[in-house]
Amino acid sequence: MKKITKQVFLTALTSVLATSVLAVTAPAAHAITPLACGNRTDLLKVTYHTSTHGKRDLCFANAGTATFGGDTWLHEIKTGNNRVQWFGDGKWQPAYIIDKWTTYSFPNHPGGVRMDKIWIE
Repeated sequence: MKKITKQVFLTALTSVLATSVLAVTAPAAHAITPLACGNRTDLLKVTYHTSTHGKRDLCFANAGTATFGGDTWLHEIKTGNNRVQWFGDGKWQPAYIIDKWTTYSFPNHPGGVRMDKIWIE
């Protein structure tokens, strides 16, 4: 009886350890990827400027967060097939997630609004 109990315990322990090793070593499924925009409309397209590089467009695919330099000003977001928020002035903005296929611009702020990060859900 003792031998069977020991064997069951060792089998269960081996299962738990194997599962935990797989969980720790499993890579992230996706990471946000910056891309050239081209003609694709399904990507997140961010129009922004910096004091050193001027105005630029950059597109992103996949879920995750991209960090921008400290002097980045956001002009427009076209979400494509993504749900998005940006981080600026110490908080994630807007208070809600911008839905797919939405253009979000800042006509009352012609110089743009501060942006430190952008996040795709």
